[in-house]
Amino acid sequence: MDPTAVKSQGLPVPAKKESRQKVLLMGKSGSGKTSMRNIIFSNYVAKDVRRLGATIDVEHSRVKFLGNLVLNLWDCGGQDAFTENYLTSQKAYVFSEVGVLIYVFDIESREFERDLQTFSTVIKALESFSPRARVFCLIHKMDLVQADFRSALFEERERVIVRRSGKFERGIRCFATTIWDQSLYKAWGNIVNSLIPNLDVIQGYLNHLAGVIQAEEIILFEQTTFLTVMSVTNSTGDANPCSDRHERLSNIFKTFKHSLANFTNAPPNTHQFDEFFIKTPRCNLVIAKLTKNTFALAVLPPGESELNCCRINLATAREDFMRLDGMDNEERAQMSQYSRNTGSFQSQQSQETQETQEGE
Repeated sequence: MDPTAVKSQGLPVPAKKESRQKVLLMGKSGSGKTSMRNIIFSNYVAKDVRRLGATIDVEHSRVKFLGNLVLNLWDCGGQDAFTENYLTSQKAYVFSEVGVLIYVFDIESREFERDLQTFSTVIKALESFSPRARVFCLIHKMDLVQADFRSALFEERERVIVRRSGKFERGIRCFATTIWDQSLYKAWGNIVNSLIPNLDVIQGYLNHLAGVIQAEEIILFEQTTFLTVMSVTNSTGDANPCSDRHERLSNIFKTFKHSLANFTNAPPNTHQFDEFFIKTPRCNLVIAKLTKNTFALAVLPPGESELNCCRINLATAREDFMRLDGMDNEERAQMSQYSRNTGSFQSQQSQETQETQEGE
């Protein structure tokens, strides 16, 4: 493995252009909307959300996610009076220019049919003002259902919800969630990924980087939420039997950051480390800050040289990953073509090395 195989290409850095996405978080009062929002974006742990009160009207928060993506998150109080206002006098204000609707159903609600009626009304308003929005439904508090019945109950509720989704029926996605396990990270990871630009370009870069450092898998995490942005695997990584490992890792790293915060008296939403690695007889694991807003986790074959080469190549790749922020469509197309060129990082470096050796 060439320790400097990944070489920065010196591409011009595009100007930052914020990509703003309006995200509506709606559902019945007490369904768990604010709790999940604070766990994902404010680094709460599950046991701490019990002290949160009910949301009054609409709580706005602006979350900067992965460089130039900004989520304008509208947490809409679910009390009947507020919901009526959203659907009458405030309809145009609430439902215009929506990128994503996240609707939360409480699995223990005794008024499911009424909840469905409200959901259908919300969908009709969304069809009128934001017909291109994406819709996600979270069937929440699944930990309160006996394990043997969870799958069947979720599938039953999902079928009913999809049928009531109007023009969004073909694109709606439902997730079973609870704040007490990794299911919440899986759902929110899918939601946020649907909004991220440049995913195709990021995947091309990660695939190349994984080949250079011989990684079984590389996972790209957003640094504040530790939601998975993208992952690539080789044939060995494809055989990993743990299908929910990304969500488990998100949960583990969030807990780790809380522990660091407790020992360093730093806010949990700050990053308290830039890099660490673990060496085992089976593999090496490296997690390092890749850009201002991302961490990369690489799983490598065992060995000291493999570990050191990975760390060097991650450091070398940072400049190019930072250039991915803020691209418009034309710039993304250019980068996509560029990442496919045969004269990519490693081949260029290998050619220069060969020329140097021949000169000597």
